[in-house]
This record gives sequence, structure tokens and C-alpha cells, in this order.
Amino acid sequence: MRSEEFSFDGANGVRLAGRLDLPPGEPRATALFAHCFTCSKDFVASRRIAKGLADNGIAVLRFDFTGLGHSSGEFANETFSSNVDDLVAAASALRERGMAPALLVGHSLGGAAVIAAASQIAEVKAVATINAPADPAHVVHQFADRHDEIERNGEAEVSLAGRTFTIRKSFLDDIAANTLDDRLANLQRALLVLHAPRDTTVGIENASHLFAGAKHPKSFVTLDDADHLLTKPADAEYAAIIIAAWAVRYLPPLATTLSPESGVRVSEAGTSGFLNTVSASRNRSILADEPIPLGGTDKGLTPFELVGAGLGACTTMTMRMYAKRKGWPAGTATTHVTWKQEDRYNTTFYRDITLSGDLTDEQHARLIEIADRCPVHRMLEGTITVETRTVSDD
Repeated sequence: MRSEEFSFDGANGVRLAGRLDLPPGEPRATALFAHCFTCSKDFVASRRIAKGLADNGIAVLRFDFTGLGHSSGEFANETFSSNVDDLVAAASALRERGMAPALLVGHSLGGAAVIAAASQIAEVKAVATINAPADPAHVVHQFADRHDEIERNGEAEVSLAGRTFTIRKSFLDDIAANTLDDRLANLQRALLVLHAPRDTTVGIENASHLFAGAKHPKSFVTLDDADHLLTKPADAEYAAIIIAAWAVRYLPPLATTLSPESGVRVSEAGTSGFLNTVSASRNRSILADEPIPLGGTDKGLTPFELVGAGLGACTTMTMRMYAKRKGWPAGTATTHVTWKQEDRYNTTFYRDITLSGDLTDEQHARLIEIADRCPVHRMLEGTITVETRTVSDD
């Protein structure tokens, strides 16, 4: 992953510090990431999620909100509305570089902010939230013991995650005035809600509210035993993989010279293991990996499983096309593919085909015969030549 500084002027003229994480090759799209309340662009979850997306071909801009990390200004002047405005300003800065964001990703309160900002960024096609509150005012629970003091004196010092911040009444007033229900109902973008059921900071009921309030297309993925801040590396990496795989359906097509029928691109998700993203030229992708005993993470199909999947899919499709052409009452078909490596150079594939439907014995036998005419079957039994060519990464 390549990474470079990316600073820009926020909505209030404050200079905001960011980092633009880039994939090894040409990005298929750009994402804009909003970190959690009082966190920063360099927070562990921010870095890991950005890296995971970049490893899957998506450029990511992560930046520090006002008064946090390396950004200028005072945190005390920050409000939820100013966070939303800064996201819009970040999108404008990316647009000037020809990288307008198609994907918004937000963690915790940042998740609420990207929902609120989405309608103001025309290029956005999809929004993903991670452990986000359904109501921005939920964050007030973190300093509820100081609420009265803030209302009475106009501001107060609060301790959050071992650090001291000044919270002003203007923040409370602004966040109380901002709700997400209307914005969710009118989002008009695909929404992915990721949430940890055991999150003790923002309960799982928030995810239910977000999902119920949004219109389709929408998806929900549980983060199992993850904590609110995704402190375990595997949890942040998993979230990034899920977001990347889900977002492919809504992102612009990957520029490629590969033919729609035969081209795929396989890209490593990192250098520490064997996880790869397999992208077809028609904007589709799946994951390839190795089992844990072989040093992989077991998050995708193995190379042999991918070959078996191609044979099985081609088999059922070939039988389906023939049955449709004949007008036969074929039900669904299942092809179970296994294989045995006889030696280093010879492998036998076995297909167990199950056919349903009101077929005669003759029709059933004919479809099994047609299965042997599957193009992938013929390719595997024919002469295959692999030519390796070196392509510059420039």
C-alpha cells in the first residue's frame, strides 16, 4: 500500500490533515473514511480499515477532524454539523484531484456523520457504517455526568479514553438538533451496517434501528465478538474485506482490457498471507485464500476450489440452457465437484450431479450426457497452454 499526505481546508477554513492510502495499481474507486468520536485518522482501526480497503483496490482518504490528531483548530469548536461539513469539504478536495469518493465509511459517530453527509456528495454510491449510533446524540452518554455542568456553564472538561476534552453547550445543542431518521429514509444510496453484538459503547439495537430505517438496497453484517473500537487486528481487517466485497456491486466498473467472457484479475490483499481478491471484468469479485494450516486465513476459496467451482457452475449452466431450449420441466440442479491428485501432473475431477423436476428417464440421461459438453469440462480435458507475460506496474 502506498500512502501520502493529503491536507485540505475544512468547511470553516481550518487546515485539516489527512492521508491518502492508495492500492498498488490503479484504484477502482475512492472511499472517504470518518473516524470515531475523539479518535483520529491514525487510530488503529482507521489505519487497518484503510489499509484493508486499499489492499482490495480502493483508495481511501482518512483525515483528522478539527482539533484532533494533526489538524488545526480547537476541538471545543467542533460539532456534529461541522464534522459533516468537513466530510463534504474532503470530498470536494478529492474531486479537484479527480478522485471524488464513491464510497463513504464511518466508524462510531463517524458512521452517523457519513449518513448525514451522503446526500451532499453527488458521486457517492454506497455508505458503510461500523458500530454507529442510530442517533448522534447517543455520544452524550459518554459524558452524561458533566451534562448539567455544560448546560449551566456553557462548557466543561470531560475525560474520554484517558484524555481531557472541552465540550461546549453548542455541541450539545447541535447534536440534539441532528437526527438520522429522515436522512436514512432519503439516503438513496446502498447502505451496509456492520455492528458488534457485544458492543458495550453503542448497543446492537442501534444497528437494528439503522437497518430498519433505511430503504433497499441495504445489508447487515455482524462483527461477532469484536469490541466497539475494533482493537483486535483481525476484526478491523475483516470489516475492510467485507466492505470491499460488498461495495463492488455499487462502485464504478474496474477499467480493464480483459474480455467480459474470460478475464479475471487476481490481486493480493497484502504481503503477510495468501488472501487475494479475484475481480471479474464485469464488476464482480470473490476471495481466494488458503486454509489456516497452510498459512492462510481461510477467508476465501482455495485455487483448487475455484477450479472446481468453475467446472460445477459450467456444468449446471450447460444443463439449464439445454433444458430451457427443449422446454423440459427440469427443477434445480446441484453439481458436487471433488478431485484427487493422482500425481504431480495429473488430477481427476469427480462430478456428482443431482437433478430435480418431473423428468423422464430419457430426459434425465440426456442432461447427464449434455453435462459432458460443458465448455469448462472440455477445456480441462483438452490441451491447455499457459503463457506468462510481465506487465509493468507503472
